[in-house]
Amino acid sequence: MATLLQVRNLTTQFFTSSGTVRAVDNITFDVDEGETVAVVGESGCGKSVSALSILRLVPWPPGKIVGGSINFMGQDLLEMSNDDIRRVRGREISMVFQEPMTSLNPVLSIGLQLTETMQHHLGLSPAQALKRAAELLEMVGISEPKRRLAQFPHHLSGGMRQRVMIAVALSCEPKLIIADEPTTALDVTIQAQILELMKDLTKRLGVALVVITHNLGVVARYADRVNVMYAGKIIEMGSAQQIYHQPHHPYTLGLLASVPRMDQPRGTRLIPIDGQPPDLTRLDGGCAFRPRCRFAVDRCAQEFPPLENIDSGHVSACWRVKEINELKNAS
Repeated sequence: MATLLQVRNLTTQFFTSSGTVRAVDNITFDVDEGETVAVVGESGCGKSVSALSILRLVPWPPGKIVGGSINFMGQDLLEMSNDDIRRVRGREISMVFQEPMTSLNPVLSIGLQLTETMQHHLGLSPAQALKRAAELLEMVGISEPKRRLAQFPHHLSGGMRQRVMIAVALSCEPKLIIADEPTTALDVTIQAQILELMKDLTKRLGVALVVITHNLGVVARYADRVNVMYAGKIIEMGSAQQIYHQPHHPYTLGLLASVPRMDQPRGTRLIPIDGQPPDLTRLDGGCAFRPRCRFAVDRCAQEFPPLENIDSGHVSACWRVKEINELKNAS
């Protein structure tokens, strides 16, 4: 399987009156053609900023990409002109934002918002674009698609609005879709429908998908590979099976221990991660997770551990990976 996206040493910072926020700190990962990659972590860990960085949508001021490269289909997106990157957005890489009511324009019809992108990127006539828009709405499970084209976002439910956002993302047949918390504003049953829809469509159309989420259920069911982020860094990467069944970083262990599981005995208590995420303006050279980590030693305060190989395609950034693995095996 060919590599579609290569992110290397990406660093994005926000320059504020309180100091420099290291929102994305030297991250490296790949996305292959047709695969689903999940990016998981607590709020504020850098998930959304990493996605915005890929499309160069980080607002300046105060945000700026200060280092790294983003290679997409043989081109470095960071080296492109503004006109060139606009041709990539929507056409080759699409994004589904987490709140459709703020992403869809409330004063424009659904049909206009769907057809505008296709007319701009694909050169379709208004009639061709309208026909394609109705097909897309039907594809994402919206009934009476022709009638819906004349409606406005406030006429639709939250789940239907998110389906429209997926239709917009798919409209120009992109190679990659980035979905930033696509089900956060929806109730549980609609969440499952939207995730199943996205997985089915990306599989059927051969589109790669990056899903940003804090929901580990999404990881277990929908992702091929997983990047776990903390304090702007990727601290563990692997296949969904490796991350879910053989986690090696204390933070990943903590995330999994704090989530209800059907395979645990009834009445099993969840174990929360103590403490709070760090202030990203005051990070030192050590591991940012150490104040909350029960495995921390002196070395953790002195230098940040590199990502080390554990198994094929599975890496973790922890000085005590071997000891943690021995403790897990012993228990």
